[in-house]
Amino acid sequence: MKLTVQTFPIANVFYSEDIPYSQNAMAGLPPGLLIRSAKLVWTTLWQTMMGQMAPSSKAGDYQRPESAFRQWIKPEGAYPPAPNRYRLIVGMGCPWAHRTLVTRALKGLDDAISILTVNPSPDEGCWVFDTPFRGCRTLPELYRQAKPGYKGRATVPVLWDSQTATIVNNESADIIVILNEAFDEWAARSEVDLYPDALKTEIDTWNDRTYQAVNNGVYRCGFAQSQAAYDRAVAELFDALDAIDQTLAQHLYLCGDTVTLADVRLFTTLFRFDAVYYSLFKCNRRRIQDYAHLGPYLRRLYQLPGVTQTCDLEAVKRDYYGNLFPLNPGGIIPAGPDLAYLKAAITAK
Repeated sequence: MKLTVQTFPIANVFYSEDIPYSQNAMAGLPPGLLIRSAKLVWTTLWQTMMGQMAPSSKAGDYQRPESAFRQWIKPEGAYPPAPNRYRLIVGMGCPWAHRTLVTRALKGLDDAISILTVNPSPDEGCWVFDTPFRGCRTLPELYRQAKPGYKGRATVPVLWDSQTATIVNNESADIIVILNEAFDEWAARSEVDLYPDALKTEIDTWNDRTYQAVNNGVYRCGFAQSQAAYDRAVAELFDALDAIDQTLAQHLYLCGDTVTLADVRLFTTLFRFDAVYYSLFKCNRRRIQDYAHLGPYLRRLYQLPGVTQTCDLEAVKRDYYGNLFPLNPGGIIPAGPDLAYLKAAITAK
C-alpha cells in the first residue's frame, strides 16, 4: 500500500488517504488523544524518512555511506591531466562540494576546471540541473548514464570527464587532493601546495580527527535517531572544537602558519555552523564566532584569495532549511546570521 501524506491545519496532523478522515470528527477528539495520535503518526513518518535520508545504526547513530567512484587523474593513467577536459559538478549549499570549490580557488584553477551547478529538489529528493546536461535532468540520471544499472546515491561533488563522458571521482577527500596536485601546469597559483610532503602525516591526522567529530559530527547530531546517539555526537563535536581552539592559540592554521587541506576540510563545516548546524542540527552549546581562536581562524580562511566568492550563505540556508523536510517541516528559512564579522579586518595574532 502506498502511503500518501498531506498536511492539515489541525495540529499539523499527518494522515493517510487510505484511512477514512473527517475533519469534524478529528476536531472533536479529546486533546490528549489528538496529540498522542499526531505524535505517533509523525514519529513513524519521521523515522521512515530519516531512515531513507540518513541511514543509521541500531543505536540510532548516523552512518554515512561510502562513495562509489574513486578513480584518480594521473599522467600515465586512464584519466591524464589536461585543461578544460574535466569539470566539477557541485551544489552550492553542500559542504563536501564546497571543499572542491575552495581548493580550486586557492590553486587558481578557474580557467582549467569549469563548474556546473545543481540544486536540490525538495519534491524529488535529488539534485537537479538548471538546464539538462547530456540529456539528463537530474543527477541520478547522469550517474546511471556513467554507470548503467547504478543504484547508489547520486551525490556532489562530481569530477566529470568530458572526453570519456563518465564520472572520475565523487569523493570530496580525493578530489581536493587531485585538484591540488594534478593541474599545476595550468594553475594561476601553482606555488600553492595544500598537501606538502613534509606535512602529509600531520594533515592526515587532523583529517581523521575532524572528519568523525566535526565534519560528519554535525550530521551525527542533526540526523541522530535516539537521544543517546545525539548525546554521544554532540559531546564529541564540542570536545573536538575545544581542542582545535586550543591548537589555534599557538599558530594561525591547523598545521602551523601555512594553509593546508586540513584547513580546507574544516572551513566548509565552520562556515555553515552558526547559520545552520547551531540551530537546525542542535549543535547549540556555542557558536564558532564565540570561540577565542576558532572565530578569527574562520574569518582568516574566509578572506583568503578567491574563497569568499565560493561562499553562498543564502544557498546554504535555502538548501538546509528548505529541503531537509524531516528536520524543518515548515520550510521556513531564517533571516540571519549577519556575515559582517567574517568581513571585518583581521588583526595580527
